[in-house]
Amino acid sequence: MPVRQAPRVMFYSHDTFGLGHLRRSRALAQAIEANLPEASSLILTGSPVAGRFAFAPGVDHIRLPGVTKRSDGSYVSAAMGIDIDDTTRLRQALILTSAREYDPDLLIVDKEPTGFRGELLPTLDHLKQRGKARVVLGLRDVLDEPHVLAAEWARKGALEAAEAFYDELWVYGLKGIYDPTEGLEFSAKLRGLTHWTGYLRRDLGDLGAPPQQPYILITPGGGGDGAAMVDLVLSAYEQDPMLGPRAVLVYGPFLSGDKRAAFEARVDRLRGRVTAVGFESQIETLFAGAAGVVCMGGYNTFCEVLSFDKRAVIVPRTKPRLEQYIRASRAEKLGLVRVLDEHRDGLTPRSMIEAIRALPAQPRPSEAQIDGLLDGLGYVTGRTCTLLQGREARAAE
Repeated sequence: MPVRQAPRVMFYSHDTFGLGHLRRSRALAQAIEANLPEASSLILTGSPVAGRFAFAPGVDHIRLPGVTKRSDGSYVSAAMGIDIDDTTRLRQALILTSAREYDPDLLIVDKEPTGFRGELLPTLDHLKQRGKARVVLGLRDVLDEPHVLAAEWARKGALEAAEAFYDELWVYGLKGIYDPTEGLEFSAKLRGLTHWTGYLRRDLGDLGAPPQQPYILITPGGGGDGAAMVDLVLSAYEQDPMLGPRAVLVYGPFLSGDKRAAFEARVDRLRGRVTAVGFESQIETLFAGAAGVVCMGGYNTFCEVLSFDKRAVIVPRTKPRLEQYIRASRAEKLGLVRVLDEHRDGLTPRSMIEAIRALPAQPRPSEAQIDGLLDGLGYVTGRTCTLLQGREARAAE
């Protein structure tokens, strides 16, 4: 059988909450496509808004049935009216079928070694038996507190899966800032397979025209847990009629309709001092034109702050994980951002007013001069080329 010439890369992005996993996989796929234009990439994602993003030529996606996380930590089917066990079995079958038919040379798994509720395990076993594809686990810079993560990985059998199925682990950050694997009992083998890539630079290519300047950008990421931060910013502008410059607020696609309606009424009363949009798939344009940023502490937003070298105030969430707080606190110590800390500063309109007023005097992230900080995409594409080498020989075996 002739060996096909074009390499194939598959991404698994479980996406049970927010936009982070999809946006990270999309950034990686498009960087690989830019460096290996003959390659194709297929993203498997549970994100309900995947279709609202543009993908580069050679990159496509398959939408898995969505699931929603309840406040108690349990999951339900997002829309199909079937129970979570049936939804998981359906997702599992779709993932395995996609792997069999697409037959990837490389699988890049985002964050979850076994997938959502173990749904990735049959696919990992199939690829191992097939003996052709290289398999990589990609981890963001911070996952959770070490003891919490260790208990979670033990419960999911994640460490055993990492040992059994993965050829490499990529950490999308710098070890000098934080080690997300701290507390995990990695073997010497796994430690040797771990690569620190640096953060993933956001696209600095063709950008649209930003809104009228100057403005500060307010973004709670996907918005599902951003209502408190939005309320705080609106309260700051309401209480200080001289606060400026004006704010451009992006709610995110997952902010609930009732909360957004209430915020819209407050925005209207501010008469142009704050303007708002629901969702912006090209948020890079808004970052590029902003005089500063007020945001939550998610991984992708943090990468955008660094990439566009923006003075930023981060209001990190602390539940259900301390991930955002850990990331923001480490970044503040390095002089990359300012954190509005609930315990140190208080989350009050006055503290937000002071933080916005102080933005122009903050150093830009680039002034911290951290080597390799934004080298992630280049490192990943280099490793991808290395892992794809010899695929013809493996396929012929």
